[in-house]
Amino acid sequence: MDASQLRDLQAPLKQRYRERPESALIPARAEVRLDPATLACRVLGREGAVVAGLHPAAGGDGRFACSADLLLEALAACAGVTLLAVATASGIALRGGRVIAEGSWDARGTLGVDRAAPVGLTAIRLAFDLDCDADTAAQARLVAMTERYCVILQTLRHPPEVTLAG
Repeated sequence: MDASQLRDLQAPLKQRYRERPESALIPARAEVRLDPATLACRVLGREGAVVAGLHPAAGGDGRFACSADLLLEALAACAGVTLLAVATASGIALRGGRVIAEGSWDARGTLGVDRAAPVGLTAIRLAFDLDCDADTAAQARLVAMTERYCVILQTLRHPPEVTLAG
């Protein structure tokens, strides 16, 4: 896809969102099915199910996906798709590349070993390794625009209110 094709694809969407802002509020949803016997959850994704369970650092055996990894995968995927769209719109030809999301969490907090230890990822690093002919400044602008428009990155930076029901 080139910049013109992307503009043609997005133009009617942008017009609709300008005319009817409420139509730009897109619902997102995830659901898991609980499996008490294995302490795991089946994540019902668009491309099939993924089973998430305890990380080995929390007592798991390593055969199931770790929820922290799933979060980092969502971040890397969103940043990658956003970067591809921004590169296309900017006329920057990418031959390929990688987006790497890494993080760390303290198992002491998760297991209740130390109440002062945090629960959750405490540091996330996002790196871009791009295969293109764009100069350093153009690549920096591409990464900055990706940062600006990546839904998952902005959600992590500006967390929404989360409510619990049930």
